[in-house]
Order: sequence, then C-alpha cells, then structure tokens
Amino acid sequence: MSNARYIAFEGPEGCGKSTHAKRLAARLDAVITREPGGTRIGTMLREVLANPDNTDMHARTEALLMAADRAQHVEEVVMPALTSGRHVVSDRSVYSTLAYQGYGRGLSLDSLRTVNDWALGGRLPDLVVYMQVPSDVLAQRLAKRDLDRFEREGEEFFQRVNAGFDALMAAEHTRWITIDGTLPKDDVEALIWERVSSRL
Repeated sequence: MSNARYIAFEGPEGCGKSTHAKRLAARLDAVITREPGGTRIGTMLREVLANPDNTDMHARTEALLMAADRAQHVEEVVMPALTSGRHVVSDRSVYSTLAYQGYGRGLSLDSLRTVNDWALGGRLPDLVVYMQVPSDVLAQRLAKRDLDRFEREGEEFFQRVNAGFDALMAAEHTRWITIDGTLPKDDVEALIWERVSSRL
C-alpha cells in the first residue's frame, strides 16, 4: 500500500501558497499541481473562472465549473500519482470551494460538499497547509498584481472567505497546519518542511 500523501495549500489571495507549494513539492519530489487548472481541460476552465470580464457568472455556475475542474484533476493527476507512490502537492483544493463559493458567495455548504464529494470520489487531501497573512499585508501584495476575477472581489467578500477558512480549520483541526506567511520566504519554507515532514 502506497504511503504517498495528498497535500493541499490553502489561504487567501496573495498569501504565498503558490510559491511554497512549489518549494515543498521540490523537497518531496512530489507532483506539483493546482486547482483550478492542473489539467488541459482544467486550464480552459481556469481561463473562464479567472477572466475579469465574466462579471455575469452566477455563483452556482462558478461552483459547478470548480467541481468539473476537480473531477478531471483527481482522475488525471491526483489518483495516478498517489497510486504510483508519489506525493501530490496542490495549490488549492476542495476547501477553497467551501470557503469561496460557500462562505464567500453564500451557497449551501451541504450542496457544495455533496457535489464535490462526487467530483472527488470522496478523496480529500490528507493534509492542508494554511498560509495565514493579515489583510493589510495581502492588500500590499495584491497592489502589485494584474488582478483576476477573484482577486478583484471586495474586502467584505474576503472577510467571509477568511471566516470560512477559520471554520473549516476548527472543524477538522487534525488535518490542517497553520503557517505564518509574513515571515521571510526561507523561514516559511523551513517551517513548512518541519511541520509537514513530521506528519509524513
């Protein structure tokens, strides 16, 4: 039986999860991937989801596109890698949908869980690394970017998303690791490695 693990990085926009997902994957010789967009089909779905011109997208449409990406991702990337014995490190996972489309958009958490459980075949991440960064620091980081559709959401939306992540962590605290994302990058990397390797 494989000891390979499915590790997801979560957090608000600009928290540094993409950088540190790549760094951890390199240390573990893991498959690095992302949601949405970890497959060819997922890349097309990501373009639709992130396009700032798509201001008329309904929240249910957004949630279903995320689930469609996730279904393709778990079948094409996650499960084959785990079955072959390689760890998977993903930039975002189903927990982003619960935080963003559930708490952020106000959709039913029960409905989102049902749809995404089906999309994932029940395969949740084994470990979630949550990058915690204060909102004022995030605002400074995002000011340097060309913002996508999600990054352009207002402060109230992200307050709901962050409250959602807090609730998700509290409900499944043994699955989550919280990391201070304001530390220097090398210190963050070392802390993540220390915390994750002890779990593996």
